[in-house]
Parts: sequence; C-alpha cells; structure tokens
Amino acid sequence: MDHSYCRLLLVCSVLIVCLSNLGARCQLTDDFYDNTCPQLYSIVQQHVFAAMRAEMRMGASLLRLHFHDCFVNGCDGSILLDGANGEKFALPNKNSVRGFDVIDAIKADLERVCPEVVSCADIVALAAGYGVLFSGGPYYDVLLGRRDGLVANQSGANNGLPSPFEPINSIIQKFNAVGLNTTDVVVLSGAHTIGRARCALFSNRLSNFSRTNSVDPTLDATLAVSLQSLCAGGGGNQTTALDTSSADVFDNHYYQNLLVEKGLLSSDQGLFSSPDGVASTKALVQTYSDDGEQFFCDFVSSMLKMGNISPLTGSAGQIRKNCRVAN
Repeated sequence: MDHSYCRLLLVCSVLIVCLSNLGARCQLTDDFYDNTCPQLYSIVQQHVFAAMRAEMRMGASLLRLHFHDCFVNGCDGSILLDGANGEKFALPNKNSVRGFDVIDAIKADLERVCPEVVSCADIVALAAGYGVLFSGGPYYDVLLGRRDGLVANQSGANNGLPSPFEPINSIIQKFNAVGLNTTDVVVLSGAHTIGRARCALFSNRLSNFSRTNSVDPTLDATLAVSLQSLCAGGGGNQTTALDTSSADVFDNHYYQNLLVEKGLLSSDQGLFSSPDGVASTKALVQTYSDDGEQFFCDFVSSMLKMGNISPLTGSAGQIRKNCRVAN
C-alpha cells in the first residue's frame, strides 16, 4: 500500500469525525500538551516500555484498558476509579482488566513535573498507543485534550461492553451505539493479535473435540484438544495467547488464524464463521489476512474514532490528581 495514501486517509478520518460530531470532539489535538507539559511523551514512553520489558503482555492490557474506558461514559478515565461501584469491578472487567499500576506510576511522575495538567483519560489513550507501537504495531498521533469524569458507571460496563459470548450482530449493535461501525468491529477485534485470555472466556467452546461431536464445530480440533488440556482443573483462570501464531507481536496473524478456525474466542471466530456475521465481516477478515498494511492503516483510523467517543473537554469534568479518585 502507498503509505502517503494511508496518511491522507487518516487525516480525512479525523476531519470526518469532527465534521460529523461538531463541538467537543474537534477540540482534541495531537499537540494539546506541547506547551503545558512537553515531558508527557517521554514519561509515558519510559513507563510503558519498562512495563512491557517486565511483561510483554502489558501492551495488550493497556490497549484493552483504553477500549473498556471509552465504551462506558466515553473516554473519560472512569474505568480507573476505585470504589465498590467502580467499572473495574463490573463482570467484564473484574479479574480481567489490568494496567492500573502503570497508569498510577505515569500519573505520579506527571504530577511532579506538570501538576494538574494531564488528564488520566489522556494518559490511558497515550499508553495504549505506545502499547501498540512497542508490540510492533503502527505508530499514530494520539489526539489529546480529554478531561476526567467524576463518576464510574458499573451498570454501563456490565451492559454496554461487548462480550466474547455474544453473537456478532449483538456486538455490532453495541459498537453502533457508541458511533462505531461494522468495519470498526472487525478492525478493533484485530487488537487480539496480542494479549491473552482466561479459560473462562472460551471453555464454552470445548467438548470431546471429535469433529462430529464438538460444542463448537468452528474450532480447530487440534487446538481444541490443546485448550482442553490447558484448562482442565484450573477453575477457568489459566490463560493462553489470543493469537497462537505470534502471541506478543502486533500483526495480521489474528485474521489468518480465523481462516483456519483458530480464533480463540467465539466472538473472534464468529467474524468469519458465524452465520450472523459472515455477510458483513467475512470479507473484511479476508482482506486483513491478505494485507497487513491495510490492517495497520484501518486500525489507526478506528483507534482515532474510538478515542473520540464522547470525551469531556473544555471546563467539563476535571483533571484528577489521583486517577483512582475524583478530586
């Protein structure tokens, strides 16, 4: 693919987001902190790099943290808030969403050099971008200028976050509800090229693994046997790579796996194999399995769109001093 075309496409994507959502969304820019906190990028880079050097999986965890934040109340850092009613304790997030300590460490350093300037929501968005980059994925200029929300929304997390057990059409509807389309579903699912999942999230697909008597006939039989061995007797908490081909590398192998029934979650494999998803998603899976550059280009475009879901800007919200509690 012509890289200049890809850059032009990304610029157009940002303009389209602004023109179709006049107001707050257009206030996000890629140079928001250049004068008020120029140390921002180096501090976030250092912490994300160190965290991934200690545990490569952290790149995927930070990316997921951003996704789960934006889908509930918009990209406002509400997933970071502590408390019994916090989003982090919702069923899709409990014992699952990670990276809070990394965000805390970044925030502590930023408060020392530019106090009460950088929002927790922006830290999450920028950390996710570096998590992608340091995993081998595309670089993109993260748009910044979000402010932090004051309250969490646990019920919103329970009801609004896509589930790996849902049919594809239901997942598409949840994306539509926050302004994302079917292409965004397939592209952002490609984030599963990195990271791991617990057995509890895919054990519903496992049976005796004969091709004629499996719970899920779209799961490769050899992979199913391996997963059954992994998950036996562990209470559902053992983990395995979402992308069995290149677990820690951001590439298009995720889509290639779907072509041969090696998607780990039913929501992954459903993009290619499920009757309710085939018409709208199968062709995109095929495209990205063939063209890694196209996937990278479209992934950046979808990440920019996702990062622009209902941000708080201007005088709305606040800049939290501690990401876990409102000021």
